Amino acid sequence: MTIIQRYLFRQIGLPVLAALGALAGIGLLSQSLEQLEVIVERGQSIWVMIKLTLLALPQLLAVILPIGLFVGALVALTRLQREQELTAAYAAGMSRWALIKPALTIAVITVVVGLLTTTLLQPWGQREGRRQTFAIRTDLAALLVQEGQFVQGPDGLAVYVQNIEQNGLMRNLFVYLDNGTSVTTWDAETARFGRIDGIPVLTMQDGSMQRYSSQQVLNYLSFDNYAIDLTPYARGTDQSIRYKASDLWMHQLFMPDAATLKMAGTRGELAAEGHSRLSSPLYALTGMAFALAAILGGAFSRTGYGARIAKAAGLFLVVRVIGYGLVAGAASVPALNILQYLVPLAATAIALRVLFRALKPKKRRALPLMRKEAVA
Repeated sequence: MTIIQRYLFRQIGLPVLAALGALAGIGLLSQSLEQLEVIVERGQSIWVMIKLTLLALPQLLAVILPIGLFVGALVALTRLQREQELTAAYAAGMSRWALIKPALTIAVITVVVGLLTTTLLQPWGQREGRRQTFAIRTDLAALLVQEGQFVQGPDGLAVYVQNIEQNGLMRNLFVYLDNGTSVTTWDAETARFGRIDGIPVLTMQDGSMQRYSSQQVLNYLSFDNYAIDLTPYARGTDQSIRYKASDLWMHQLFMPDAATLKMAGTRGELAAEGHSRLSSPLYALTGMAFALAAILGGAFSRTGYGARIAKAAGLFLVVRVIGYGLVAGAASVPALNILQYLVPLAATAIALRVLFRALKPKKRRALPLMRKEAVA
């Protein structure tokens, strides 16, 4: 790149990054509000909520990359045109392709980043988030314990904990169990949930156990360390994780096995999702082409480019909505998958044609020569 092209690259790239950052911040805020359930209802720490929010970022980026590129490019190009920096670049002898090359380079970089996001980061983030959510919803500690409250568990089990520390250590624990033939209670100064040889257990320290049988016999036991087998109360926590189409790797989408089809959907749905991941980054090219056409696709205006920007934004929105519609339609009509690639490429080609046609100087029509009639 020349010095002027590097300058244009920076002047366009920084607003694009700012727009992407703003959209990502709004999306993460929305995601964090949805994850408040993890803290309020499941008793998890704020770090778990932050982790789940960040794991949703790749899928969010796949959506906002074309939009952020379009918005940032519009802001940058509007300023460059208003301050006549693009006019100065033309006057310096830059060709049309040389002038828009930095913008197209940014668009290509965005396409590559989007492709890596949709094919690698998105399924990884979705799968990790699904595992984390599954672990939280099947966590015995979250299901059976709530600080300062009696929690009624399955099969006559009730648990009370006075205080739960950040590291998971529980203090002043009381457990009540009525299995129909006897009533057993445990109390302990400290306790912790864990696993021994893969079996979920509640390990208690410095406590006692009282058991009152149906024969009205009371048994008492004090202990330094005692573990309760929680396997009978862990029913419903041993299900397998069910992944959705958005969680699968690319080879699982295009070559699904029987288990994947049973879990995530039909072959048509999975193929439509796979083609969507490959084609959605192409909308970054569409967004940049529409931004260039909106600002450079007409004469210079001192009053601004509001009408052209609004038109370009509306058309870009229509094209993107059509793309989402094609994903839904291709699930049942596989022939529509080719349109997932043709729509953004065709829209990009049309926008660039409008841009270059508008940049070409209009040819003046020659006035017809008026012949003078000879005066008789």
